Parts: sequence; structure tokens; C-alpha cells
Amino acid sequence: MKAVSVIIPAHNAATTIATTLASLGSEAEIIGEVLLVDDASTDGTAAVARQAARELSLPLRVLPASCRDAGGARNVALAQALHPFVYLIDADDMHLQGGLRALLRQAENQPKADMIVGAFRRRVNGVDRQIKVPNGYQAGCLANASAYVKGDIRSVAVGSVLASRGLIGETRFPVGLAYDEDTLFWARLMSKASLAMIAQPVMVYEVSPVRSDDRFAVNPVRRFLEWRRELRMLIDCDIPVSALKTREGLVALKIARVHYARGDLDMAARFLAVASAAPKRRSEAWRCLRYKFKLAARRRLSFPPTQMQGAS
Repeated sequence: MKAVSVIIPAHNAATTIATTLASLGSEAEIIGEVLLVDDASTDGTAAVARQAARELSLPLRVLPASCRDAGGARNVALAQALHPFVYLIDADDMHLQGGLRALLRQAENQPKADMIVGAFRRRVNGVDRQIKVPNGYQAGCLANASAYVKGDIRSVAVGSVLASRGLIGETRFPVGLAYDEDTLFWARLMSKASLAMIAQPVMVYEVSPVRSDDRFAVNPVRRFLEWRRELRMLIDCDIPVSALKTREGLVALKIARVHYARGDLDMAARFLAVASAAPKRRSEAWRCLRYKFKLAARRRLSFPPTQMQGAS
């Protein structure tokens, strides 16, 4: 039964796309189409993908695009997906054998479930780390969406979820954001989804800490305000404002941490003030307090002794 549309956004992914497609090869019997969105690539990504798909007998369709944005590229494919279920994976991640079948089997075992979340393995700079198993989900969809936004539920990786095309409907990824666009997409789905979980790891999620931190270092204020505007639009899903403000604090704390580590203490203090003002759990409150002490100490040490004497 060809039940799944696989969506892969790709920009200059010629060195990784064949491996990603190969990882899907064992699932060919249930894959009705692989929609590769070739997003303004200049390295022959589409040609490499076509060759790999032929060898693997995968039904590949290449969709040319010029989004220069992962969310926008995914949206191009979402508008054309044909099969009952949709599976998204990035062009540098790897599916684990049997994972897609396990997700689909859970969907068949729980016919009311229209979003199935699997476990995934984190790989940091090429080194395998811990397996992240989904937990904390409840029966109420709004409760799940709110908890997810607040960080009370473990983050979903793109590539660890199977969602019905009916659930997705007209829901799309925000475009033009530097970070967290997938969180906003999953939260929208969760606000109306009947969820199911499996503990089996279904994919390997590649993480580059430096690349992740770089997203928070460039134009941090403008990017944060653009992201916050999209976050606040989740109000139309009936997610409580208090949950959205908690998310603002979590992201602001991440940005403060990056700028503190890179020596921009003024920017770190600016975002730490946002994080400190937001509703938060005890653990985040303690982290805010700890960074306040660290900032104060580092600023004090940065003054030359003569300046310190003059200031006194």
C-alpha cells in the first residue's frame, strides 16, 4: 500500500541527499512519492537525487523552487502531496530502517490518531548521542500544544513524525524565520491533533551546535521580533498567551547564552532581561539568576583597576 508522501527540502545538498534517500530505500513499498524541493541549488543536488532514486526504485519528483528557506520549501511540497500521510525529513538527516513502517503501523492500530510521534537519535557533530523518546503527551490537543510551546514536552524532530494529510490541511510552515519555524508548525498541528507515540527511534537528527548558535548571533533583535510576531499568531489556535510568553522567555534565554559565550555582554543582558520577565519553570528561573551573576562578575572583571577606583 502506497500510503506516504515523503517531503525533503534541499539546498546544495549534493553531498548528503543520496545517503538520506538510501536510508528510505527499505520503506519503498509504502512510499507513494518522494517530493524533493530543489531550493535554488547550484551543486547538482537534483541530478544526484534522481540517480540515487533510480537505483533505489523510489518514486522521486523534483520540485524546483527559489525559496532559500526550509519552511518555504516544505510548503511548496505540502501543497502538492497526494497520499494519506506525510513524512518530512531534511536532506542531511537519516531515516532508520523500519521507522516509517512503525509509524504507519501505529496509525493503523489507533485509527483516530492523525499525528504519530516517534523517538529519534541525536547526532552532534557526527557523534551519536542519546535517544530522545516522546513523552508527556495527553489526550487533550490544546493541552499538548500549550505544553509543547512551553517546553514541557520533548521537542519533535523533523523526521520523527508521521502526520495525516487531512490534519495538515492548509497549515504551513512560517517563512523567513531564522529559527523555531518547525516548533510553530508542530504546535499548530498539535492544537487539533489526536496524538499517538512510539518509543522506537525512527531517524537520526544531525545537530551542529555552532551552526545552531549562529542563527541567534546574526541580527538578534530583528530576528527575535520577527519570530515573536509569528509566535503570537498561535493565539488563533487558542494556545494561551501565558504559554506563548513562556516560549519567548526560553528563546530569549538561548540567545542570551549565545551572546554571553561570544563575549557580547550588552546583548546578552538585553535578552536576559526578556527571559527574566517571562513566566518560567524553576529550572529556567535558576538559569536566569545564574547568568545574571555571571554577567555581573564578568563585567566587573572587564574594568581595568584604575576605572574601578574612579568609579568608587
